[in-house]
Amino acid sequence: MTQHTRVTTRTEDGVTTITMDDGKLNVMSPAMLRDLHTAFETAEADSQTRVILLTSKARVFSAGFDMTVFAAGVEPSLEMLRLGAELAERILRCAKPVVTACSGHAYPMGAFLMMSADLRLGAEGDYRIGMNEVAINLTLPQFAIEIARQRLTPAYFNRCLMTGEMLGPSEAAQAGFIDKTVPADTLDEQAKYAAHSLTQIDLKAHAGSKKKARATALKALRHAIESELTPEAFAKAQSAA
Repeated sequence: MTQHTRVTTRTEDGVTTITMDDGKLNVMSPAMLRDLHTAFETAEADSQTRVILLTSKARVFSAGFDMTVFAAGVEPSLEMLRLGAELAERILRCAKPVVTACSGHAYPMGAFLMMSADLRLGAEGDYRIGMNEVAINLTLPQFAIEIARQRLTPAYFNRCLMTGEMLGPSEAAQAGFIDKTVPADTLDEQAKYAAHSLTQIDLKAHAGSKKKARATALKALRHAIESELTPEAFAKAQSAA
């Protein structure tokens, strides 16, 4: 059996690249989410890191939450959801610029992470980005709605949440899931260039501006986590479903 390291990091010229690769589809299992938390926490604390670049070596950016965990019961499901919500929150409030590079499918939790970043590049190609919960008999958690609300255009916010439609990369850029698309064979190069360009900005001004601009979204996100992703609230929601 081939062994894989789910998350690797490399720091060079002020940019810490966090690369996801679980050897399959980069499913957001509790283990993957914990590894990403650790990678971001380390990069945030590292004085040599000025910009964080999140990317993937797998053929998808992320296949989203691990559906087998949802089948395992309330406790593991709640742990996974909370880890995912708080990872998005960490990225959304990160004092350093966060860039993402999407080379393939980004199902909900992958899309949530991109919507929390500062600059999002996507490769041109035949793949989909979005939130397909309602198409697979799931109600979107409130934290996901708040993440989408602060980044998607109003029309696409309603359309994607209510229909579960997944979008190709060009339309995903129109919607707000990503900022722009680039030729697939230039994605890595352009993502690195964008990240290195951001090392030149004033980090104190960046952090201060981000704090002001995202205060409302972060408050709503934290409220969603505390009101919905607790054992009591989650059990109540499950029993009512």
